[in-house]
Amino acid sequence: MSSSNASVAIHAAEAGRWGEEIRSDLHVAIEPRDRGGLEITLESRVSPYYGDSILRQTRQVLEALGVKHARVAMHDEGALPFVIAARLETAARRSGVAVRGQALPEKTSLPAPSPRDRLRRSRLYLPGAEPKYFINAGLHAPDAIILDLEDSVHPSEKDAARVLVRNALRAVDFARCERMVRVNPLPLAMEDLSAVIPEAPDLVLLPKTEKPDQVREADRAIGELKAHHGLDRPVWLMPILESPLGIENAFAIATASANVVGLTIGLEDYTAELGVVKTAEGQESLYARARLVNVAKAAGIQAIDSVFADVADLEGLRRWAERSRALGFEGMGCIHPSQIPVVHEAFAPSQSEIEKALKIVAAFEEAERRGLGVVSLGSKMIDPPVVERARKLVARAKQTAEA
Repeated sequence: MSSSNASVAIHAAEAGRWGEEIRSDLHVAIEPRDRGGLEITLESRVSPYYGDSILRQTRQVLEALGVKHARVAMHDEGALPFVIAARLETAARRSGVAVRGQALPEKTSLPAPSPRDRLRRSRLYLPGAEPKYFINAGLHAPDAIILDLEDSVHPSEKDAARVLVRNALRAVDFARCERMVRVNPLPLAMEDLSAVIPEAPDLVLLPKTEKPDQVREADRAIGELKAHHGLDRPVWLMPILESPLGIENAFAIATASANVVGLTIGLEDYTAELGVVKTAEGQESLYARARLVNVAKAAGIQAIDSVFADVADLEGLRRWAERSRALGFEGMGCIHPSQIPVVHEAFAPSQSEIEKALKIVAAFEEAERRGLGVVSLGSKMIDPPVVERARKLVARAKQTAEA
């Protein structure tokens, strides 16, 4: 079969999924042919309502990709336009018939740039190959969503997830959530970054970071992509430390780029490398987590804890999150929406803590107003570090109340 790109093998290919338990997705099978134009068939429960618009979009996408002759069979399970475009593009590229461009969905307005020190109590992981999780993620009100291209995506689906996440960044309104992407480790991360950076994610998570050069390499690539696409807004970095070497190099990693705003830890990989069992109490990872917090504070960035894997044990999650906050962490990852309110409550200053902090700040300010060198509250003397801690707690309480 002839092709305008002779180096690409032309063959039948598929993308997406369909079936009784699948929702918000589209399965596409493309069979290239030499002539005859486009022959498109569609099976969908919503054909009477949306069939014409799906077929119209299909022709537009294939035209954008330069596909002129092919049989295209689609099974729709309630896919939205950004998913339809992603599945068609992936199938066309896998088959070798896509000869140009991208099939980009209509772009929504970008949210305001994400502040460097914004609240990051909760980050909800969304598997990058599963569009059903994207649509309503913002309704659960996490501080951030993570569109994951790494561990939750099978190696054979990395290309499909990359296109889907790119389209989601472009077309999905995630409400007030910070829009994060977890890319794959280098060098595969470069393909991920090339796809997603043009759509201006707020933050990129760098998994399995062990050396500062990995941060610098990713940061340099992001800078070049931003310049190429005319992006004038920050893309923050959060390295994930998942090995003993990463923990020992934590400060060099934290200070490798001015765009690093936080460090987080991946405890499944870390404990596997230690050769120990990961427990709900976390004693086996206490050194690593405490070191990460100390490094983050020394570098002036945020310390973010790992996820709590047992989604059914909300009391266990609460205990973990409370201990995490006591260590100095400012948030943690979530793998299910039910974990979000528990995490938010655990990381919020209590009413008694707020009241005590306000009294300390007020006593200090009153002493300053009166020109006193000694500050006391009741029978206790108040040192400057106590006042500074109280001010930070009050600021955190304000930030939490406004979230």
